[in-house]
Order: sequence, then C-alpha cells, then structure tokens
Amino acid sequence: MQFGKSLLGRLLAGTVLCATALAAHAADWPSRPITLVIPFPPGGTTDMVGRPLAEALSKRLGQPVIVDNRAGAGGTIGAGYVARQAPDGYTLFLSTIAHSIAPSTYDKLTYDFQKDFAPITVVASSPNLLIVNKDLPVKSVAELIDYAKKNPGKLNYGSAGVGSTEHLAGELFKRMAKIDIAHVPYKGGAPMMTDLMGGQIQMAIETSGSAMAQIKADTVRALGVSSEKPSPYFPGIPAIAETVPGYTFSTWYGLVVPAKVPADVQAKLYAATVDALKDPMMVKALETIGADAGGNKPEEFKKFIADQTQKWHEILKGQQ
Repeated sequence: MQFGKSLLGRLLAGTVLCATALAAHAADWPSRPITLVIPFPPGGTTDMVGRPLAEALSKRLGQPVIVDNRAGAGGTIGAGYVARQAPDGYTLFLSTIAHSIAPSTYDKLTYDFQKDFAPITVVASSPNLLIVNKDLPVKSVAELIDYAKKNPGKLNYGSAGVGSTEHLAGELFKRMAKIDIAHVPYKGGAPMMTDLMGGQIQMAIETSGSAMAQIKADTVRALGVSSEKPSPYFPGIPAIAETVPGYTFSTWYGLVVPAKVPADVQAKLYAATVDALKDPMMVKALETIGADAGGNKPEEFKKFIADQTQKWHEILKGQQ
C-alpha cells in the first residue's frame, strides 16, 4: 500500500509540474520563431493569403513567422502534418474550405479536422472565377455550356487536387449546368494554371487570387464569377448564377492550431490575427486578390466549420 501511495503521489506531482510548466510556457509565448504551414504550393491563392498574414503576424508577435508550404492531396497532407505537431503554439495552419470538404471526398484521413484542430478565426473569403483557355471558342458561360453539350466528355477542368475548392466548384457547376466535363487534379493551383494557359486543360473555376493575375495579364479568358451577384473586385465579369440560377461558391481561408494548444496562447493568437487583418499591407494584399477580410470569433469559426462540413457531406453524398 505504501508503494501504491508513493507512486500515486509521484504521478500527481508530475501532473502538477506539467500543468505549471505549460502555464509558464503559455505566459511567455512566443519566445522563438513560429511556423505557418500552408497546404498548397507557392503562387496559389492560399499562399497569397498566407504570406502577407505571416508578415503581419510577425510584427505583432515579435517573432518571425516562417511559411512552410506542404502541398498535396487537396491540402490534407499539410493538415495531417500539423495535427501531429506539438500543441505549443509554434505551428500554425492556414486551412481552407477544402478541409471541410475532405471528410466527404477521402475514404481515410490521418486526422479529424473538427477534433484535432482549434479554430482561431476566418482570415479571408472570396469568390472563384470561371476561366477558360483563350483558344477555346467561347466567350460566355452560356456559350461554354452549349459547347460542352455539343462536345460531351471533351472538356477538361483543372483543380488544385481532389477535394480542393476548384474541384468542388467544378463538380457543382457540372451538376447544375448538366454537362459532361472531366476533372483533372493537380498538386496546387499554380501548376494547374500553367497547364490551363498551355491548353492541356480547357477550363477551371479557380480561386480569385490565382485567377486575377492571369485575367489582368490576358493569358486566360474570364467568363463568370461564383458570387451570387457580380463582384466589385471583378468589374465587367457577370455572375455565373445569371446563366446557372442558384450557382454560388465561396472560398474561405482560416487560421487553426493543434487542438491542445493552451487557451491563453489561442487568445493571444486570435487578438494578433484580428489586428493583423487591419494592417494596410494585409488589406492591400486581400484587395489585390478580390478577398474580404475575416476576423470572426473562435466559437463562431468552430460552428462555421461544422456547418460547412455538414453542407458538403449532404451535397456530395449523392455522388457516392
């Protein structure tokens, strides 16, 4: 019995010491560089949101925030990596709508997005743009649909991977427009855009940041925007919904951390992120890609993730 009491005492003492150490750690966070994992390659819209965010957070946290691009499998490789990291507040993750979609498109994931991550806030949201290769003989959404119906199975649309925003935006468009187009997944938006411009694929419903630069450079043709109404960020481009009634799609980007990161570290990070979204550099970066700043509270973001996950499950279960 004496041995049992002694062992129990040591265990309790160890628990107290761990709790004390964790509290002390949280109090001086951050005391070293922080990593922001972006689950898509450099050059895509997620990267365009994440890099200025990292810079703005660095100013407010007093430590470098280093970007680590870990692309692949529609953003799930990066998510799985972050879920395995120590919950100390030194590894952040820029999630996207793709992570609320993935549970309905992948048979097995190495993480549970709702259980293994703590939501901080939505960073930004933006519509997607329906763009086509300039050699495709269509100049409107109606002409594209007509062309696809006359050439079933001959049009390929690209995405940043299975379960990515472009994939789901394309599948939704395919279903609602009642056309036969084939999905071609890539490891990110940037390589997909290269093939679109080169003619290896013919169309994409791409995120705004990646699409906007190419639209301005006149290397692709924009046919429609996925917001309910035309966007002030994309003058002259009609809403897809004008031709396909009810079609809307919005891409969001949100900051999350491993679930067991101390609550006061999460609170500090939330305050720093909300302030970072007001930074003139960050405001300009989001305007450049046609995105609106976020900043909702963690509990609101948590509910939003749950609602989005349920929404996409209901939409996609009919395809299975």
